[in-house]
Amino acid sequence: MPTTCHISISPAGRMSNSTQRRVIYRTVGMLLHPAVIQLVCPKKGRIDMRTMKIVADSSANMISLDGVSFASAPLKVITDCREFVDDANSNAEEMIQYFETYKGRSKTSCPNTVDWLDAFGEADDIFCVTITSGLSGSYNSACVAKQVYEADYPGRRVFVIDSLSAGPELMLIVEKLQDYIGEGLTFEEICVKIKAYQETTSLVFVLESLKNFAANGRVSPAVAKIAGVLGIRIVGEASPQGTLAPVSKCRGEAKSLTAMLNYMKENHLKSGKVRIAHCMNSRAAKELKQMILDAFPNVDVQIHPCRSLCSYYAEKGGMLVGFEKF
Repeated sequence: MPTTCHISISPAGRMSNSTQRRVIYRTVGMLLHPAVIQLVCPKKGRIDMRTMKIVADSSANMISLDGVSFASAPLKVITDCREFVDDANSNAEEMIQYFETYKGRSKTSCPNTVDWLDAFGEADDIFCVTITSGLSGSYNSACVAKQVYEADYPGRRVFVIDSLSAGPELMLIVEKLQDYIGEGLTFEEICVKIKAYQETTSLVFVLESLKNFAANGRVSPAVAKIAGVLGIRIVGEASPQGTLAPVSKCRGEAKSLTAMLNYMKENHLKSGKVRIAHCMNSRAAKELKQMILDAFPNVDVQIHPCRSLCSYYAEKGGMLVGFEKF
């Protein structure tokens, strides 16, 4: 027997029948939006509408997302002369060309509390994904914004997720959050499931240069000097502690691509998703994609260019690969 859903409307004053009908039609239309979660109270038959939103810092290489409310909080790349804000207007290739001749100091800056609050907007339930706390203060800044937001708006909730990674692994987390919201899961259910999902993803990368990593204290100068010498490339991973750690070095691009594929095989890639982010190296990214598909025909592989923050650390020719370990 069909279940009847009653919507309770308590206007401040009396409304005509036609006005009430317009309110009901508008309410029903809102319920059809995928970002609105319907929480039904079985005793009163009343529906409370809570809007859900995904927010990530710009290290996820994402500006928009279909089917769900999404916002990006920009990181910045700062030199003595210029500031590059990693937002929708940023031009990563122009920034890389600038650094080919720039010889001064440079650093990165995470989103501040106001940046995060702006990204949160007016949503009731927010899932916030940050670059690893092992490389940036983005996670800590987001936690402060969460406290401010929840204090200013009692009843609203923010769940901050330390990705312990960067780039395409954040993209996988965001895509999984999108799936969970589309399935109609509750805020509490998604919080539990997304933490479990993080255990099934990984990041492997190859870099031709570690100059910017070394300049910002992310790797030792001794390790950085190895990269680029006689065609040496560094293959690395996101460690369980959230640091980006070298695992091997290869001479030449072909060997480095094979090393990345072997890493994915050893870490149980079989039929999951793979997201490749590259810094001005689409040819190698396409070659790696084909290598993956030759080995695992059922894998979902997508290629995306790095935005400004990831381009700064990957540097020209670098690639980061996020993948599911199943």
